[in-house]
Amino acid sequence: MTEPREDGMPDGLTGPERSMWWGFRVGRACDMSEGDPALDDPFGPLPWGEERTVRAEVVALLLLDGPPARSGRVAALKLRGVRISGALNLAGGTIGPYVEMNRCRFDEEIVLPEAHFGTLRMVECAIPRLEAARLHTQGDLHLPRCRVERGIRLTDAQIGTDLLINQIQVWPDRRGRAITADGLVVAQDLQAELIEAYGELSLRGAKVGVSLSLRGSVLRGAQERRALNAPQLTVERSLYLNAAWVYESTGNASATPPYGIGYTPVQGARRKPVECHGGVRLDDGRFGDAVDLHYARFVLNGARREEVSLRRIVTPELRFNGERPEEGRVVLNGAKIVTLIDLSTSWPGPGGLAMGGFVYENLVPYGHFPLARRLEWVAAATPEYAPEPYERLATVLRNSGEDADARAVLLAKQRRRRETLPVAGKLWGYLQDWTVAYGYRPGRAALWMAVLWAAGAIAFSRYDPVPLKAEESPRWNATLYALDLLLPVINLGQDGYWRLEGLWQWVATVLILLGWVLATTVAAGASRLLRRG
Repeated sequence: MTEPREDGMPDGLTGPERSMWWGFRVGRACDMSEGDPALDDPFGPLPWGEERTVRAEVVALLLLDGPPARSGRVAALKLRGVRISGALNLAGGTIGPYVEMNRCRFDEEIVLPEAHFGTLRMVECAIPRLEAARLHTQGDLHLPRCRVERGIRLTDAQIGTDLLINQIQVWPDRRGRAITADGLVVAQDLQAELIEAYGELSLRGAKVGVSLSLRGSVLRGAQERRALNAPQLTVERSLYLNAAWVYESTGNASATPPYGIGYTPVQGARRKPVECHGGVRLDDGRFGDAVDLHYARFVLNGARREEVSLRRIVTPELRFNGERPEEGRVVLNGAKIVTLIDLSTSWPGPGGLAMGGFVYENLVPYGHFPLARRLEWVAAATPEYAPEPYERLATVLRNSGEDADARAVLLAKQRRRRETLPVAGKLWGYLQDWTVAYGYRPGRAALWMAVLWAAGAIAFSRYDPVPLKAEESPRWNATLYALDLLLPVINLGQDGYWRLEGLWQWVATVLILLGWVLATTVAAGASRLLRRG
């Protein structure tokens, strides 16, 4: 290829390259498709000949130092069904024209580090590798339905509007990462719906200006890496790790259910859940609206201690209503949630859940979630006794007006605590549980007071005590005397006027002690009822 001629076209260009050159000047698509689906498939086994091949260096020349547009036209590179031979290297360049490539085939990698684009669209292209660290675009970056054999690198890239990589298929690089986008900044939406990643999707420290959607995607960790590694991820609105609708008749997908979650919009559509085969790490993430795990499926390897790690995330809403992980752990330590929407069958069993320091303010069960199952949920998070999860659950229930359920939770906490005590403490605990349910069932304490009053009245009716001062003593009344001993503080005019001797002194002492314990329990229960009212 020699210096450009006066019309701007260099000598030595092939026929396809000349067509591309003239199409660039007028903003017209250069379509080299054969019209046969088998021959035009960029992922198929059939070779593409020289009649539809352009050199990468010519494409780079057009984009970096191309000719001006024809009068009244806008220069743009639009290719369809074209094979690009050689490595397309635009590193550090500033590309002004609009770039769109449809169903193209690249022989070697695309190199775009520190390049600046307006908008770049590559749709359904076969790409060996995309190297685009610190890429800047003023508009969109689109890579839908592409297949990338050795990974995508978008480290510290800055996308001016949207990043769309729906239905992309990506295989890992030599380090086991399919998409490396640490420090990525996307001004608006990042849509990665129905993608298939056969290596780690890394979004460490990434920032998304609106929402991040991974609906219906399949993420598979490679070389013992995580499926999704995104600590310190910031999403201004919502992270969607939920299902997508796939229409079998057309093969099209609608990631956002038009009639709401859980509703099949038309006949022939099926719900495709997001699948993560490997660990998921969202530690220290910040999400402005919600983290949605509706119908999410996590396949974890317990032997490798894989986790769905949500440590210290902050979000107004967490929707945890996917499939129950059979292995591994779900970790919510230090997370701060306003509203937790969950399904009773979504949480893992004992040893599979950690909630130390987990703070939430509202519980909204998705479906039936009885208190017994909620207590199993807390027990699963505390293989060793810890009071904090019980106290947090009781506080949330009490704030929502469920005072009886809150007392049941605190009673369950005391019973769990009793298991950690020595023998003497356990015996005392069993006595407290059997008699007054640790004070959380005041009705039982009132019943015991009535029983003791009746027993004391019957016992003292068979005793005729000697008055301390005959001229000041009231008339002996065994029923009032027993009640006077049981009720602390209140004086019914019987206690303190009689001399008890022998066994009767012990009977009176026992009634006084039990009266203090039981009356305090009844008063505490009554005060809780008044506070709730």
